[in-house]
Amino acid sequence: MVFKAIIPAAGYGTRNLPATKVVPKELFPISGRPAIDYIVSEAINAGIQEILIILSRNKTDIMDYFDRSIELELHLSKHNQDQLIEKIEPPKVCIQYIRQPEALGLGHAIQMGKSFAGNDPFAVMLPDQVCLAEPSPLLPLIKLYEQYKGTVIGLQTVETQLLQNYGVAAGKPVKPQIYKLHSIVEKPKLNPPSRHAVMGRYVLTPEIFTLLEQLKEDEKGEIQLTAALNEMCDSGNVHGYLFKENWYDISIEREYINIQRHAYLKNKSKQQMDL
Repeated sequence: MVFKAIIPAAGYGTRNLPATKVVPKELFPISGRPAIDYIVSEAINAGIQEILIILSRNKTDIMDYFDRSIELELHLSKHNQDQLIEKIEPPKVCIQYIRQPEALGLGHAIQMGKSFAGNDPFAVMLPDQVCLAEPSPLLPLIKLYEQYKGTVIGLQTVETQLLQNYGVAAGKPVKPQIYKLHSIVEKPKLNPPSRHAVMGRYVLTPEIFTLLEQLKEDEKGEIQLTAALNEMCDSGNVHGYLFKENWYDISIEREYINIQRHAYLKNKSKQQMDL
């Protein structure tokens, strides 16, 4: 059973400067809710019970968001706005935090969750990749892990010209939407092995920590998760799940605008149904 999740949120957000100089991109609003709130809800709806959010020292606003605000609750109550208190209640899940002192890559961030994960499988959820599907896009990955007892990676079909922005999976189909993966090519400039880009959802086994510890830093001085995943692919028990749902990378302005539109229309439709 997968009941733990790690959310790496320590990056600098350089693609979204100057806004991210003061506002973490994980707090960018989507129809009135911060992006990371959607990620935490996705985890809860998939049965996750414990979450570790990895932060840098300038991301403490994320901690504040998921904490209670007694002063605000009292203010709302005093002004007969008790109906709004439910909107600001902390999520009903155990959330822990740890600081990543330097941005040394996604692999390094996940290494920091070793004691949190222990000997249990765990999900990794990148907070700049958001999906509005219900009940939870993470559920099929967890079900696939329970079937194969190995690493599972979320995939999505991407336009060929955009593949250079992603890790791209090579593998063979096993069942509809399910692939057995042979390797992952990080941001291929030429001849990508497929159109299946790695999305920001994984279910990993504790074996990943040993592999990450053995890796050498790349030319940027970072520890890359992709390198460890390729080592796992050699074991033959890494599967990919090809999402059909729409995913949005909120660090890309066009996609951030699109998810705003999608969320607005979805909420408007829901409100009309409630009338």
